[in-house]
Amino acid sequence: MGESSSMTRDNMHFTEFAGNYINTVSRTFDHKIILSIELLARDLLNAWIESKQVFICGNGGSAGNSIHLANDFIYGVGAGSDGKKIGMRVESLAANSAVITCLANDTGYENIFSSQIEVKADKEDLLIVLSGSGNSKNVVKAINTAKRLGIKTYAITGFSGGVCREIADNSIHFEVDDMQVAEDAQLIVGHLCMQWLNMKRHLVPDR
Repeated sequence: MGESSSMTRDNMHFTEFAGNYINTVSRTFDHKIILSIELLARDLLNAWIESKQVFICGNGGSAGNSIHLANDFIYGVGAGSDGKKIGMRVESLAANSAVITCLANDTGYENIFSSQIEVKADKEDLLIVLSGSGNSKNVVKAINTAKRLGIKTYAITGFSGGVCREIADNSIHFEVDDMQVAEDAQLIVGHLCMQWLNMKRHLVPDR
């Protein structure tokens, strides 16, 4: 009986914790945030229609999210029962470990994204930076480099938003002091855009 009661208390404790966590994630998506996500979705659609390149970058969990979302935009946006529309030209700048370790070793970790942008990007491409704090030197430098080259920039951040929130052309800022919630929000933003783009795939010309 005592053991059963203990298990019940443990289960209730987790249930309460889980409910609070999920409510925190949900509350971050207010009307202002939705409008800022819509701007990103429309810019992604224009990039798809015009065959512009989209770059995504971040560190740690945000790097993993950038790779995940690149996959969704390359393939998932075009998939449908009516056939396959070619996907977007998207690259995660965190995906190539050889390039990253080379640049970090030879030029400094702060250059691992900006150096790639210098080589790969063209004017009117799009950069999406994913960051919890918004203060990591490499993502800040990525935004500054992109802006100098005429590339539109988005920062998806948590906490205070940091430098990235201030310097990006467009900011999607989640006021949460929790890295995991901030990283959850990054994926939700990407998935919202991906599914909306999938519904708009008929607007993209065949290539």
